[in-house]
Amino acid sequence: MTNSTSTTATAAPRAGRREWTALGVLMLPLLLVSMDVSVLYFAIPAISADLEPSGTQQLWIFDIYAFVLAGLLMTMGSLGDRIGRRRLLLTGAAAFGAASLTAAYANSAETLIAARAVLGIGGATLMPSTMALVRTMFTDPGQRAKAIGIWSGVMTGGIALGSVLSGVLVQYFWWGSVFLVNLPAMVLLLALGPVLLPESKNPGPGRFDLLSVPLSMAAVLPVIYGLKEIPSEGVHPLHVVSIAVGLLFAALFVHRQRTAAAPMISPALFRRRGFAPAIVLNLVSAFAMMGSAFFTTQYLQSVLGKSALEAALWALLPSVPIGTAAPVATQLVQKGVNRAYVVAAGFAIAATGYVMLALAGTDSLVLVLVACGVLASGIVMVMSQMTDLALGAAPVERAGAASSLLETGQEFGGALGMAVLGSVGTAIYRHQIPSTSPAPAHETLGGALAVAGQLPGRAGEALVTAARAAFTDGMRGAAIAAAAVLVVAAIAAATTLRRVHVRETAPAAEPEADETVEAVEAVA
Repeated sequence: MTNSTSTTATAAPRAGRREWTALGVLMLPLLLVSMDVSVLYFAIPAISADLEPSGTQQLWIFDIYAFVLAGLLMTMGSLGDRIGRRRLLLTGAAAFGAASLTAAYANSAETLIAARAVLGIGGATLMPSTMALVRTMFTDPGQRAKAIGIWSGVMTGGIALGSVLSGVLVQYFWWGSVFLVNLPAMVLLLALGPVLLPESKNPGPGRFDLLSVPLSMAAVLPVIYGLKEIPSEGVHPLHVVSIAVGLLFAALFVHRQRTAAAPMISPALFRRRGFAPAIVLNLVSAFAMMGSAFFTTQYLQSVLGKSALEAALWALLPSVPIGTAAPVATQLVQKGVNRAYVVAAGFAIAATGYVMLALAGTDSLVLVLVACGVLASGIVMVMSQMTDLALGAAPVERAGAASSLLETGQEFGGALGMAVLGSVGTAIYRHQIPSTSPAPAHETLGGALAVAGQLPGRAGEALVTAARAAFTDGMRGAAIAAAAVLVVAAIAAATTLRRVHVRETAPAAEPEADETVEAVEAVA
């Protein structure tokens, strides 16, 4: 049986120049979707001056994209499996381009909010479609692992690049230019996609379960909202209720998937060896990545006193080693190193980055940047391997659903990281800030800096010094907590993934259950 497995793996057709060129085309929408998460960081002040949105409208301008994206990922992944991933990708690209044009020339806050919502819809179609098409085009395990490594690096780099690009564009052009940069890439995708990208879909998907759509959104959105609000607003009863409501709908959604004749997300996916651990460990990696971003962006601006654009430019430096992290992990696995140990090493490297962050003081620019580079490199190693494991375990006909679960897990993990680590840091900050400080200074570092400017002479300087030290203490405490989580994740990866070996099969030969997979693994 081992020989049969090897023959099946080596019989998989290898991708040629056409597929690698198509991968380059697929990276365009992925880069833009990841950039749009952070592209408004520096554009918001200019938008506020031009459109004069209310406080609530400004929050929606910034957050509506991520909320809609997270809420529709599972729906769009499943839809792509049914109607065709290329068709959904090109439809989403057209919507993304049209919404970008509308946002660029929006003359009111309401129009911009609506355009950002449509951008979120388009983004929800693009992200799982690109990953599912990678699974379809690269059937050779080694080539697919390399392609996914590139995918992971582009996605991570896009988030860092988005904030810098917005700062440069807003400085030299008007705020609408941050949206217009999407158009050339989308036009190129619409022109080359039909030629280079293969169409693929589930040949027998069954009837689309419409009830699962609102259930999935009701499960995701309240939880994401509650988790995102906790770092800035604290643990408020409204946020707790929001998370509880989301979890209730999550239970209903799971029940629906287990009982529906043609579920949106087939429970059989989680019976595939390695799929569930990949989803969970990928979630933990997103927890670590976004949790660190919550502190380091504030550290660069509010502790070190860098301008927004200077902070964004400095923040690009840790992205440099990311480009080599995923390929190195892929090479190690392909040379025979057990994937479990590579993933465990990635978590250990990321934990080391957090330990370095725990050593930072109030004037540790180089140390913080190096720590972020080490942390990000370890996380990208994990993400690339977990993405490859999950897609390799999933049947080709359900690649869209599998991709959407990975992406949704990342959204949950990122929000959870900001909520948990942000709460740890905030609690330490409030404990460390002098009790005699003005009330706004007890809430956030930003509040302390604002009120310090109104105090006379040395009183203001003393408050700034104390607040920066308190924030840095909070960052160090959160870093220690995150390092502990990552050490546990490393141990879990080494134990749960050690015997996971995914068998590559043709789409028609992949069964719903995994008895044959387990039999092959038992022999291996």
